[in-house]
Amino acid sequence: RSNPDVFESRMEKRSEVKKQPVGHSKQGEFIRCMEEKARTIFFAEGLGSKISKGGFTKDKTLDSILNVEMVKEKSAEEITQIWNQYFSAKDTVYAVIPADKFDLMWKRAQKCPSFLYALPRKEGYEFFVGQWSGTELHFTSLINVQTQGETAPSQLVLYHYPDLQKEKGIVLMTAEMDSKFLVVHDAQCLANQVQLFYATDRSETYGLVETFNHRSSEFKYMAVIAELEQSGLGRELRPEQASDKS
Repeated sequence: RSNPDVFESRMEKRSEVKKQPVGHSKQGEFIRCMEEKARTIFFAEGLGSKISKGGFTKDKTLDSILNVEMVKEKSAEEITQIWNQYFSAKDTVYAVIPADKFDLMWKRAQKCPSFLYALPRKEGYEFFVGQWSGTELHFTSLINVQTQGETAPSQLVLYHYPDLQKEKGIVLMTAEMDSKFLVVHDAQCLANQVQLFYATDRSETYGLVETFNHRSSEFKYMAVIAELEQSGLGRELRPEQASDKS
């Protein structure tokens, strides 16, 4: 009743099974069926969501993705496994962030809500501005900001969900991106840099974020690239060296 299309598809498969020779293995189909059942139990796909201009979800709550009441009985490790397994099959970026790390990122985001990130390209770098809006982090290319100002559309949004932070000690994260401008590898690169600059213990690294927000005249674009190269992240995230895995 909840999903007639899925029911009809399964009935067709059932009919096909009867035609298959004795000894035909259904192990793969059984696993897929169980994974689909798990998604139905824990995730809230198809509940409907408000889409903002540009195709990004408006007011994207954790309840619109995950059956929060159901997973409250699970441990942090089990929730992490469910989250990672679910999104590993999707063309997107996701993470489970330890509560203390997110707490540090969040406190710093309140003081320094924007930063300039460098996205490695085959030749050089492309700069993106990241702007926190609540627990959402919106990215758009620097050239868009320079040409369109405050009306520049988001090309990537990272959604952080602290709903389970106190009880389970984890913060869930996923993303949406404009596939006309970015691929998963690009989005993963930017997401990794958020933790590099906002969750670092190295004062010089976070100092770049403070300079960008409070002493912009002193900020140097090349300092971001130097930090990426020093951390090893810049070399690791070169398109020709990276894998397609998110």
